[in-house]
Amino acid sequence: MSQPSVTLIGNPVSPYVRKILAICAVKGIEVAIDPITPFRGDDTFSRISPLRRIPVWIEGDLTLCDSSIIAQYIEETRPEPSVLPVDPKDRAKARWIEEYADTRLFDVLGWKLFFQLAIKPRVLKEEIDRDLVEKARVVEIPETFDYLETVMPETGFLFGEAAGLADFSLAPAFLNARVVGTEVDAGRWPKLAGWLGRVESDTPLKKLNDVAMAFMTTKVADQPEMMAEHGYVLAERSHDGGRAMRGPMSPV
Repeated sequence: MSQPSVTLIGNPVSPYVRKILAICAVKGIEVAIDPITPFRGDDTFSRISPLRRIPVWIEGDLTLCDSSIIAQYIEETRPEPSVLPVDPKDRAKARWIEEYADTRLFDVLGWKLFFQLAIKPRVLKEEIDRDLVEKARVVEIPETFDYLETVMPETGFLFGEAAGLADFSLAPAFLNARVVGTEVDAGRWPKLAGWLGRVESDTPLKKLNDVAMAFMTTKVADQPEMMAEHGYVLAERSHDGGRAMRGPMSPV
């Protein structure tokens, strides 16, 4: 199999990586994946990703960091099928939801839950901040879910019958939260739970979530082979540094 012209650094445990891979699946874009584990990039990775975060998009002489920037570039260079609504007002709303997902939602579900309960003890070998986790569960997550319930559709996806950027930005973080014991209560947030069920069962995110779960139970050394077994092309060069390293903006 020939090597795709695009390399994506990062593995699908990261919601941000799943967001980009879901968009690529919708648009039929083939990428070679360097599935490094978060916080394990080598010195070269530090140079191309100054914040030491994934995903990183490499296409020819172009290197892009940050999933929002990558998603915008993909949409501008491969506009069909679009992952944004046609109406300018809805496009603005979709971009706002992406921003909310990347910042507030991932702050509470990602950094304050998954990072604390999964990454810190298992990857970084650090102690969990139990007070931070408890506040997130009791106060911040309910507030976040309350807001999301107000923007959810009764049927379909956020902006019509096809999932797009907004859906693929919001939905991935919920898997990471589920892994560490936080679910969406369908009795309290019925529209949010219904929408999440549709995104996780009827879009490319279904396969990506399956791969992410497999990653979480596979030894680091075996993860590239597992990714290949799921049908993904591996990059010719890996940026795995062989040890855990914090980035300059990693939370405490």
